[in-house]
Parts: sequence; C-alpha cells; structure tokens
Amino acid sequence: MYLKTETKKEFFKKFGKSEFDTGSAEAQIALFTFRIKHLTEHLKKNKKDISTKRSLVLMVGKRRRLLDYLKHKDIERYRAIIKELGIRK
Repeated sequence: MYLKTETKKEFFKKFGKSEFDTGSAEAQIALFTFRIKHLTEHLKKNKKDISTKRSLVLMVGKRRRLLDYLKHKDIERYRAIIKELGIRK
C-alpha cells in the first residue's frame, strides 16, 4: 500500500500536535494533500479510470471544506498550512 502507518504518523507528528493527533484540521489537510497527489499521478497514467477520478473530486472537496473551516476559525493557521503544503486557492 502506498500509505503506511509510519507515513501517517510522520504527517500527524509534523502537522498535528503529536503523532497520535489524527483529528486536527492541519493533519487531515496534509493527509488529504498526500492522497490527492498520489491519485493525480495515477490518473495521469490511467485517464479512463472514472471511479478514481470521482474519488479524487470528492477528496478535493473534503480538503476544501477543511481549509474553509480553518480559514474561518483561525486565519494564521490557515495561512501557515497553505504555505507549508504549497496549496493554492
């Protein structure tokens, strides 16, 4: 599998408060970003994979909603995560 437990713990440790902080918005956004990049690479090779394309669109929507929540809750945390992950609006 492309996403191992150790990789997830690294994301949670880097973007969350600890490696067990799976619920923070920053950690979830970072994890969604990693998964979105992976699916994007897959779709570049397999253009006709419609189910993966649908999953990608749904995942981008979830990440967008989390980013909107973070933007309204704390604008500084929003700006920090956008800058660190290199996401553009």
